[in-house]
Amino acid sequence: MNDKRVIIIGGAVLLLLIGVGVFLFLRFNNPEAREARLIARQERLAAGGAASSSSTETLLTERERIRENTLSLAREYMERGEFQRALDLIDRLLIDDPGDQGARDLKEEILVSQRHVQETLIAESQRLHPSTEPDISPAELAAQMAARAAQEDQLRQIRAQEQARVQALAEAQAQEAAERRAAQEAEAARRRAQEEELARASRELRAQMDRVLDLLSQGQAALSRGDRGGAEAAFAEARDRLPPGENRFAAQVLSEMAEAWYDVSDNNSAPGREAASRAASLARDAINRDSSQALPHFTLGKVLRDQGQVNGAISSFQEAIRLDPQNHIYHHDLGRVYFSAGRFAEARQSFEASVSIRPNFEPALYNLGGTLRALNRQGEALDAFRRAVAARPDYALAHREIGRILSGMGDNRGAIDAYTRAIQHNPNDLASLQELGAVQSVAGNHRAAEEAFGRALILAPNDGQTLYNMSVVQLALERNSEALRFAQRAVEREPQNAVWVFNLGVAHEATGDLEGAILAYAQSIRLDSRYVRPRVNLGSINLANGLIDQALLFLTEAYQIDSSSFEVNNNLGAVYARMENWTASVDHYQRALRVEPANETVQLNLARALAGAGSLSQARDIYRDVVRLSPGNWEALFELGKTHVSLGEHVQARQTLEELILRNPSFSARAEVERILAGI
Repeated sequence: MNDKRVIIIGGAVLLLLIGVGVFLFLRFNNPEAREARLIARQERLAAGGAASSSSTETLLTERERIRENTLSLAREYMERGEFQRALDLIDRLLIDDPGDQGARDLKEEILVSQRHVQETLIAESQRLHPSTEPDISPAELAAQMAARAAQEDQLRQIRAQEQARVQALAEAQAQEAAERRAAQEAEAARRRAQEEELARASRELRAQMDRVLDLLSQGQAALSRGDRGGAEAAFAEARDRLPPGENRFAAQVLSEMAEAWYDVSDNNSAPGREAASRAASLARDAINRDSSQALPHFTLGKVLRDQGQVNGAISSFQEAIRLDPQNHIYHHDLGRVYFSAGRFAEARQSFEASVSIRPNFEPALYNLGGTLRALNRQGEALDAFRRAVAARPDYALAHREIGRILSGMGDNRGAIDAYTRAIQHNPNDLASLQELGAVQSVAGNHRAAEEAFGRALILAPNDGQTLYNMSVVQLALERNSEALRFAQRAVEREPQNAVWVFNLGVAHEATGDLEGAILAYAQSIRLDSRYVRPRVNLGSINLANGLIDQALLFLTEAYQIDSSSFEVNNNLGAVYARMENWTASVDHYQRALRVEPANETVQLNLARALAGAGSLSQARDIYRDVVRLSPGNWEALFELGKTHVSLGEHVQARQTLEELILRNPSFSARAEVERILAGI
């Protein structure tokens, strides 16, 4: 009579839906960002867009500065013990120039240092844990095992941090790549504008302008290698040499100075904030000289945006767009400001304008998708993200967003495919692994979910949400001891989470530890007084142990909180049936069926309650419906035969019970069936 339903899968595995479109709004100002920017400068130089001067000598100088910076950063990583990061940088230099002996020497030095550290660790491990030891007490053995476990956990965390760094670097590089293409186009446009100015100038004036441009290039190169003093000196001399009356040319030069300072700015350090202030000042000076140029308005807008001055940023971007309406970057960055301000309709218009100018500009397509999601236009958002991956098939973040939308639409197969693609292109994408596991769990593919959560735990061994999700999956796989272990680890990390504490109770109950389960359920209720599910399980435990009054108390409290809950009404139906309060039992089973109309077990229990209440005809009809929809439901067929007997329908009873024995000769209650047949 008691159909205990502890539903732990549907809705229990939490999808960690990370905010859409966020990564394009971040500025990478950590040590990894330094590495990403250095790589980006190398790639720009290889593409011919890094140097502002056209001279071969300037290009060679820039390459040498990048090489020196790379070697310096690799040595810094080596000294910090981050050997793989150092080796990665050196390998990039050797790919560009296999004969770079300086890079090869430093690589050998890094490898020697790495081997020395490894040998030291091995020696220390052998000292602490020699292969042959005298007999030790159980307590000492337990302490050693705990120490080893802690050491292994620390190593896992180090690996996870390294993998997270690689993921952040990959995303930074993707962002750099998109912005690099845009920067190259803008650079070409500026070069054309300068050439036009030079073309119309006299020979003497052209010589003055060339000198200014050389100084501008020197300042830009100085900034690229971190020499801010050298940049200030070069830029100051360039300003002093600006030809009088040539305001258009002066504005172009000042705009490029502003952009150079903006490229090294950030809001997390005093030098970074000073660079932003210089960029804003130069941009305003350029606007004062010639307000018809779009670039200084755009640069000023970026500074104001980073400083949180939304209205000023919007005004500056709008003016840049008015002056250069076909620049897709200007529309895109205006959309970013609108999005961050929560003005999603205007953000959508800006991103759509960017895409109309450059249909395959994947950052705008990605952010358009995020904006459409914020507007709850899921179908259009899905189309935008799909266009983004069509433009760039390895766009892992866009694949992840496709997975989120399809999951929300109930298309689990499509979501799994999208998350899988995201992970193929970025194997260390923690969010995609977590969400892939959640969708696989909801779809009933618990073994695949276990694998996804396992990979996520390699990246983040102490992530409470993943530990909880892994516990849920282990329960579904009936690996109850493992489920308990993961549930305990999750609760250790967040002991105030009522849902996780409830799941700990489920795991205790699954392993047969009713005392532990009851304590966990009670704690879950203390943490969230309106949480229904622990009350349902406490009611079920009490009912199973014959404590009817206690079961009724817990389930009545749950009913007062949520009178429409399937679990609450189904269990109340069972309690009232045990009390032979058939009217109340029928009422609650009917309420449960309103939530799950096709649930055969509840239909069967309702029919039994109706029979107990004397409504035999109604009970018979429900039994018939169950048998018709599920011919192999032997219990329903048996109950139908008995109900026919109670109604005096002996012919139908004989037909039903004989059919039962014929189709299922090993039916558990065959002896009772034969006894009934003998009495008809």
